[in-house]
Amino acid sequence: MASPGKLPAITAEGLPSQIPDTDPEETAEWLESLDGLLDSDGKHRARFIMLKLLEHARERQVGVPALRSSDYINTISTELEPEFPGDELIERRIRAFIRWNAAIMVSKANRKGLEVGGHIATYQSVASLYEVGFNHFFRGKNHPGGGDQIYFQGHASPGIYSRAFLEGRLTTDHLDGFRQDASRGAGRSVTSYPHPRIMPDFWEFPTVSMGLTGINSIYQARFNRYLHNRGIKDTSQQRVWAFLGDGEMGEPESLGAISRAAREELDNLTWVINCNLQQLDGPVLGNGKIVQELESVFLGAGWNVIKVLWSRDWDPLLHADVNGTLVNKMNTTPDGQFQTYSVEDGAYIRQNFFDSPELQSMVQNYTDDDLRRLGRGGHDYRKVYAAFKAATEHVGQPTVILAQTVKGWTIDALEARNATHQMKKLSVDDLKAFRDRLYLPIDDDQLTDPYDPPYFHPGEDSPEMKYMHERREALGGYLPERQPKPKIVKLPGDEVYTPLMKSAGSAKVATTQALVRLLRDLMKDPEIGQRIVPIAPDEFRTFGMDSMFPTAKIYSPHDQSYESVDRKLLLSWKEGPKGQLLHEGISEAGALGSFTAAGSSYATHGEPMIPFYIFYSMFGFQRTGDSIWAAADQMSRGFLIGATAGRTTLTGEGTQHADGHSPLLASTNPAIVHYDPAFGFEIAQIVKDGLHRMYGYSDEDHPGGEDVIYYLTVYNEPVAQPGPPDDLDPQAILKGLYHFSYAPEVQGEGEHPTAQILASGVAMPAAIDAQRMLAEEWGVAADIWSVTSWNELRRDALAADHHNFTHPGEDQQTAYVTRALEGTSGPVVAVSDYMHAVQDQIQGWVPNSWFSLGADGFGIADTRAGARRYFQVDAQSIVVGTLAALARDGKYDPAAVATAFKKYELNDPTATAGVHQEGAGA
Repeated sequence: MASPGKLPAITAEGLPSQIPDTDPEETAEWLESLDGLLDSDGKHRARFIMLKLLEHARERQVGVPALRSSDYINTISTELEPEFPGDELIERRIRAFIRWNAAIMVSKANRKGLEVGGHIATYQSVASLYEVGFNHFFRGKNHPGGGDQIYFQGHASPGIYSRAFLEGRLTTDHLDGFRQDASRGAGRSVTSYPHPRIMPDFWEFPTVSMGLTGINSIYQARFNRYLHNRGIKDTSQQRVWAFLGDGEMGEPESLGAISRAAREELDNLTWVINCNLQQLDGPVLGNGKIVQELESVFLGAGWNVIKVLWSRDWDPLLHADVNGTLVNKMNTTPDGQFQTYSVEDGAYIRQNFFDSPELQSMVQNYTDDDLRRLGRGGHDYRKVYAAFKAATEHVGQPTVILAQTVKGWTIDALEARNATHQMKKLSVDDLKAFRDRLYLPIDDDQLTDPYDPPYFHPGEDSPEMKYMHERREALGGYLPERQPKPKIVKLPGDEVYTPLMKSAGSAKVATTQALVRLLRDLMKDPEIGQRIVPIAPDEFRTFGMDSMFPTAKIYSPHDQSYESVDRKLLLSWKEGPKGQLLHEGISEAGALGSFTAAGSSYATHGEPMIPFYIFYSMFGFQRTGDSIWAAADQMSRGFLIGATAGRTTLTGEGTQHADGHSPLLASTNPAIVHYDPAFGFEIAQIVKDGLHRMYGYSDEDHPGGEDVIYYLTVYNEPVAQPGPPDDLDPQAILKGLYHFSYAPEVQGEGEHPTAQILASGVAMPAAIDAQRMLAEEWGVAADIWSVTSWNELRRDALAADHHNFTHPGEDQQTAYVTRALEGTSGPVVAVSDYMHAVQDQIQGWVPNSWFSLGADGFGIADTRAGARRYFQVDAQSIVVGTLAALARDGKYDPAAVATAFKKYELNDPTATAGVHQEGAGA
């Protein structure tokens, strides 16, 4: 007993280890009662009573710990199941047709000479889940409430194509072209997985990159609430459905944001996890129970959990299980064994599952075939319908439905096999057995060639097709469907960009500051201001955006219920349901989820929203590159802002915070338009162009808009901000290269060696300093070119090469960078704050000799001057590099190169005390 005045110790479980017993006699009576119950009725009855007591105690607000999971049975009892409203017989027939065609299209795609892969088993396990949804819940785009958004499981795509074929939306030609996107020609194929970019009128969401479905669906549901709360669109009747696999839950992104969904009470979100207990090569959790594990995770995160584990065939057995013996067997049987029961005969099940006298007596009147047919809940329409209905009616929480199925169900050759994921073909015998299982009227003489079996369609006038069309008409149209019908928005005029087009005089301004200044002004625009969605992962203050807090506010679905600690300050923290800023906490993956939802809102909602996602550049393409790729597949639009960019600008942060390669990673994504601006006026032109390309719809007849994403790398280092050169063509900024400044006058008689310095981003001030030093100290006349985009220069050059390759004998095109530098003299010296490979992208199209400087290797923590000397990208290094390039071309004395190297102590990273680089140039 704890001593008076002293709190009892707390255990790891959070409960006191020694609680004072104020009435030991009463406690003894309770314990004796439990012992008596155990002795008279056994452990199962005692367990039942204990569970009931815990449940009742929580109802009476007694602070007892919640259970991690419930029994391994259906959450919704038989007595509480609603009546199934459809014609189950017809729906079973429709499902059989879809099952057959889905399997046939994959098998045909793997005939000899083609063999493009595909997946047969996944859809067979999830078919009932989808069909209940299609026939009774999934609302199409024409529904008065706006329609649902559905994330279909990627590997189940053949089943979705098969349904669209029956509906008349796809043809046999499409199905025969499965996974032949290029070779079949336009309009004669269907792609492997849900890829909106390849099938832009069909798929809405790319889902096959496992893990991203979960997190993206959460942020889509949240963004729907964001649109609603800000008064942009009424999304109150729209629901987000996400279909996932139990193996997929192993991906960190799958479960990483589920607490966000519960915290914001996203009851417009339903997850359906297909628990067929199998990953790609084997069991998900063979020695455990994945459903129970997932239940505990979701309950702990605050979700509503519905388990659909057993078909109606089990109901009589469960009702007869008065002592809980059967439930205990279900609770203690591991997944690996349940997988085995799926493939074994009834005798095996009788011997190994019903292995006690009590269990055996329960099934004494069951034949082995009866036991073999005891089904899983995910294949039972009645059970699935009850779960879906409960999910759509639940208020205040997101819902997850854990549905137990059998992978490859109805295909005898595939059911529950560990290798089923890799099985792509069906033999003649497999086809016949599959046909018989589905009761399809297909003759044997139509199944002689395993690579050319027929598709099945009952005819448009059949009861099944009439039923299918009636159900979809009642629910608002066919799905999946993508309908990009964005509203026309008026973009701001030139005046909003004027402040950045002027010289800042003696003031020094970081390009991040310049970008944020422009963003603030855009948010004030009466036309597009409310459509801008600023997003940041817990770094708004880092990027100087705290001035937006009092007016734009941080989005929260709830009003601010507390007094902010900084409430007396001018720039205090303010949040509310009409807040415009999406502050995602420390979650780049979550921020990308918001970016994707906002950037595709023009298509999903007809509301063009303009996301500006601002982040540490190192934690963009490196950390969430797969999410950016999915955003591009979804044809999202918007601005990614890699702030604190470069390898040497983020002083003191070191290895993992120093971005030396994001432009290269960005170059791998065809949808990304990357710019590395050095000055504010460049930013103004780039953002203006991005808004025009992505959102500049001319009129309702030309909705247009390019499916690209602009990526700007900007810096936290204050530098001088000149105005644009007098002769600057704005298009040159957008193409990626323009002549920034001519060489200063070089003293001395005779011709002077010349060079061309190409610099981008924060390397520009060092280039300007190097230009001066070359003229004053070494007699070299160097012009400076601002490279706003190494990537776009290379993309243009590749396009020219491709045109020339595909148009032999016709007029040949020349890369822009080649044309721009034609006629210049001397070597090109290229430098950026990134690794050599960034600028080396364009070397093959530069007519001059080439020399590049770059920051390769891991980042380091140091002053900017120290880091630049270490990586040899400072002004002195540019000078020596230029002299070395000239000497290599025979235009300068090689000995002078060594002299300069020694003079500037380039081999000594410590020799930077007197080097002035911060804010240099211009």
